[in-house]
Amino acid sequence: MTCIAWDGTTLAADKRATNNGGLARTCTKIERFADKLLAMTGDWDEAIETREWFKAGADPAKFPESVRKGDRSSLLVIDAVGNIWHYTKGPYPMEVEDKQMAWGSGRDFALAAMHLGKDAIYAVEVACVFQTDCGSGIDALELDVKEAPF
Repeated sequence: MTCIAWDGTTLAADKRATNNGGLARTCTKIERFADKLLAMTGDWDEAIETREWFKAGADPAKFPESVRKGDRSSLLVIDAVGNIWHYTKGPYPMEVEDKQMAWGSGRDFALAAMHLGKDAIYAVEVACVFQTDCGSGIDALELDVKEAPF
């Protein structure tokens, strides 16, 4: 499972991946792509397909069919001005208007920590203490937020 947190400038994620048999692995769920930050949640295969579709230009006609049929993953895109776009089962994302947000099984703990004034990294640390399927370290990326052009 996952905990991904965004505090307005920092994107943080735990590194634990688990399978149905209970085996834990370590992986990276966030990355920088051009002037954006990307994060994946849920089923690894579906999330990777969505990420690669996005990186190839996000043509709605080429959205992965397996992701349309699935319901176990999402791709988060944070653009250069800090807007959050959440892709799930289709090529048209939800714009998340919250300035701080968290996703995954550890999201409630992370949201509570950020509500109390903590940053995204600390929020994921808290989630890793209390959510048993989060952990194995933390990755973090900073976004140099640009002014909106309007």
